[in-house]
Amino acid sequence: MENSLPTSIDVVEAKTSKIDSVDFENLKFGNVFTDHMMVCDFVDGEWQSPSIKPYGPIQLDPSAKVFHYGQAIFEGMKAFKDDDDQVWLFRPKENINRFNKSSKRLAIPEFPEATFLEGLELLVNLDRDWVKKGRGNSLYIRPFVIATENGVSASPSNSYKFFIICSPAQSYYSGEVRVVFAEEFSRAASGGVGYAKAAGNYGAQFYPTNLAKQEGYQQIIWTDADTHEFLEEAGTMNIFFRVGDKLLTAPINDRILNGVTRRSVIALAEENGITVEVRRVPVKEIVEAAEKGELKEIFGSGTAATINPIKGFGYQGKKFELPEPSKPYSEFFKSKLMDIQYNKTEDKFGWRHPVKA
Repeated sequence: MENSLPTSIDVVEAKTSKIDSVDFENLKFGNVFTDHMMVCDFVDGEWQSPSIKPYGPIQLDPSAKVFHYGQAIFEGMKAFKDDDDQVWLFRPKENINRFNKSSKRLAIPEFPEATFLEGLELLVNLDRDWVKKGRGNSLYIRPFVIATENGVSASPSNSYKFFIICSPAQSYYSGEVRVVFAEEFSRAASGGVGYAKAAGNYGAQFYPTNLAKQEGYQQIIWTDADTHEFLEEAGTMNIFFRVGDKLLTAPINDRILNGVTRRSVIALAEENGITVEVRRVPVKEIVEAAEKGELKEIFGSGTAATINPIKGFGYQGKKFELPEPSKPYSEFFKSKLMDIQYNKTEDKFGWRHPVKA
């Protein structure tokens, strides 16, 4: 795969901006979008010249293969603005790399990394006024690709559309979060697409998650599909368990998403002398730790939520409430991550990526 497309990115600016009509103090996650989007078509065996244009509807044939065979993948990224109005991306190349791994698993042509990054920077810079200063404010960035070939034959599409759209964001979750450990349904199976950000992975979670919500839970922590004996990840987050002063998290495999925030937490833990065990985490071990008072915290990590503490969990009809630790790891990691993202501290890891004005 070539590193970039041979042509420059064409930019058509919106005649007017929607920004003055947006209430930035009361944003609902993912419902408001910026003035522009990036678009690129794959036809005749290659990606064409990309463009940035005003955000708006697209037209597809009813037989477009994305509707029939689910060839669609996406990513989640964020941009942040510091006190000096400089805009930063957080580890964008990691997301681009995972985007292309997801594409490959879904038989979608990989998108050139250099063009992806160039277009992303250009788009974010064009809509930089939508990136608001202040801790907790960000610009959520959603790259995705869909199959567009007309026809209902069960085969990979010969044409695709790549997009990047952006949405101003505040905190992803509000209120307390409790989870239930999965006993019947599975998120992904070995040899499947669990490690990819395939659209169908999320659509298939909605029904069991709705059942969990009826029981008073906001999320499911998925267990392995074969035995339901090992905890793997939540619906929109990777999961960490604090037993005593030690962190446990499941290892990456072909069922578990290789989260960028997850890897960042592990790196920060190692830098700060916090023991992390990356291993299979039995349900039995966590339940027993909770019963003994040794389970101090559960928290999720992900781009949208950053770090989200979990107040309690349910398993086999029994509910467990977690204590309020005096110095929560969840707050520690969230603060460390946000200090880097908002350019409040030295970036020892080289995670910040500047968006030049």
